[in-house]
Amino acid sequence: MAERRDTLKIIGAIGTTCAFPFSADELYGQHDHGAAMAPPAVITKPVYFTETEFATVSALADTIIPATDTPGAVQAGVPGYIDYVVNSSANWKKLFREGLAWLDEQCTAKHGKPFRELNEAQKEKVVAPLCKAADAVRPARTVARTARAAADPLKNASMEVRFFKAFKSMTADGYFTSKPGLVDTLGYKGNTVMGEFPSCEREH
Repeated sequence: MAERRDTLKIIGAIGTTCAFPFSADELYGQHDHGAAMAPPAVITKPVYFTETEFATVSALADTIIPATDTPGAVQAGVPGYIDYVVNSSANWKKLFREGLAWLDEQCTAKHGKPFRELNEAQKEKVVAPLCKAADAVRPARTVARTARAAADPLKNASMEVRFFKAFKSMTADGYFTSKPGLVDTLGYKGNTVMGEFPSCEREH
């Protein structure tokens, strides 16, 4: 199970949309975690999405970051986070509504059922090419911010690629700022003193 997260290269997605000042459980890493502090509630009722759309959001987030030996995206409250973020922007609303409808249409045409009703292997087969296409769209990091905006590589991307790239990034942002992602998966130890800084190795 653990290799499923590695297959979709989820950790590499964080930071691409991390402009949102909140997380799946409200930026766990910035809390004072006293022993008596209750864990934040996971949002299960959407504000923007319909119940059917929210079920698809949950299934897609769970496919991107499944539960392994640590909690997955659903347990971390990521679907509620995505609903919160999308509800804050008319552009996100339009893109996500179109993207979710497209996803279910594709799955129904090929498998006779919407994405949320597919089995695990089918879901991964649907998501893998989307993930590859989304990851291939990279902003130029060597030019000024205004120039990057003018030459936005997503501008010419298909709707489904723009949708999935945003969805994957929001999933990563929400998960890795939640307690399950930050503490259980990344091993964050807040409010502690380190004798030395750990080394950082980058993949090239």
